[in-house]
Amino acid sequence: MFSKVLIANRGEIACRIIRACHELGVHATAVYSQADRESLHVQMADEAICVGAATNTDSYLNMPNVLMATVISGADAVHPGYGYFSERENFADALQALGVTFIGPPVEAIARMGDKASARAAAVAAECPVVPGSAGILAHEEEGLIIAEQLGYPVLIKASAGGGGKGIRRANNADEFPGLMRMAMQEADASFGSGDVYLEKVIENPRHVEVQIMADEHGNCVYLGERECSVQNLRHQKMVEEAPFALLCEETRREMGAAAVRLASAVGYVNAGTIEFLMDADGNYYFIEMNTRLQVEHPVTEQTTRIDIVQTMIKVASGEKLPFAQSDIQTRGHSIEARITAEDATKNFAPSCGVVTTWKPPQADHVRMESHVYEGFAITPFYDPMIAKMIITGDSRRQAIELLASALDEFQVEGIKTNIPFLKRLVASEEFVSGDVHTGTVPQIMKKWNGD
Repeated sequence: MFSKVLIANRGEIACRIIRACHELGVHATAVYSQADRESLHVQMADEAICVGAATNTDSYLNMPNVLMATVISGADAVHPGYGYFSERENFADALQALGVTFIGPPVEAIARMGDKASARAAAVAAECPVVPGSAGILAHEEEGLIIAEQLGYPVLIKASAGGGGKGIRRANNADEFPGLMRMAMQEADASFGSGDVYLEKVIENPRHVEVQIMADEHGNCVYLGERECSVQNLRHQKMVEEAPFALLCEETRREMGAAAVRLASAVGYVNAGTIEFLMDADGNYYFIEMNTRLQVEHPVTEQTTRIDIVQTMIKVASGEKLPFAQSDIQTRGHSIEARITAEDATKNFAPSCGVVTTWKPPQADHVRMESHVYEGFAITPFYDPMIAKMIITGDSRRQAIELLASALDEFQVEGIKTNIPFLKRLVASEEFVSGDVHTGTVPQIMKKWNGD
């Protein structure tokens, strides 16, 4: 086991990883920006090192500074959390050169599966169904137009690198395709340092279903059930996630899990990862990408499997075998995660900054809170607006929804605007309660609420 782990991240996920380190008896080192000097993750860590000014590029994405902090701290491993350097093979490679363990997959797996075009090719080779699309990166607009015509509009122009809904544009016809392709390339380059894009045929109103896998370096790979993540905002970012997918038949559940394990094993994957699928109205599922990291929504899987994914990541990275086999994995109950963001839904989800004057999350056995916020904490404009994750677990989906609605009513936040009022309406909607949701549900609900 490692003696000291540096957490190359901030906010609630840094707090989550620090907690896991302490539970394993491992010394935890935090990094922070000047704007995050008073953040909870800094207070929780055994030591903390400033890596730069307020902006991400000056601090959390400043690779030389983060690597220097790793050397100064004497950490023998780094956990990247999600975002930032979590899917950057050059960061993992640099750590390897320093003799420091990257708590995540091998560099080769990050590179292969982090590039969505090569990931598609790997999925095809592993006989994992894929969405119809281009064979690889588009060389130019003319090629894109030809392939789009062959696929049939509408098509999605998608960044090959990165994620989080960035670098994606939907083209409904040939006239708008060139301009949208340039926009997608520019956004992808600004967000991920690569303007490469590829094409996929649009699956109208699909469900977004993902499978959590875990693998060790001894050849063992299992799946820990699936998550239903179709409730997404206009920017393709998830708002509410559930485990398990209550409407999924057992046969399809096994097929998707087996496909995920087959693909991960084929690329030599080690540690935690997520295989993401789209599912059409007929129940057909298609691989779209692999997230070679810990997911924001991992707590719902932990709640329903009783497996600590973060602790397991650390153990596997230290060379241990998985402590469970596929036959050991059982899911119990139903868990729903609601992402709490500092956004004003009445103003098109504009970011809300300021000092949190009241912070009173609900307190109950069925409520799990993941947050770095406290009364007196300042929300700045420099980082992602997510300020908490509230995870509710019940015996059934119906009970979990009822408990979630009650918990949202109890949650008191003042000093900033949050999306809590919007979430209250969302989880009470007929669409959500019935489970009849897809990736276009939130925009449709918003139009209905606005009387459009």
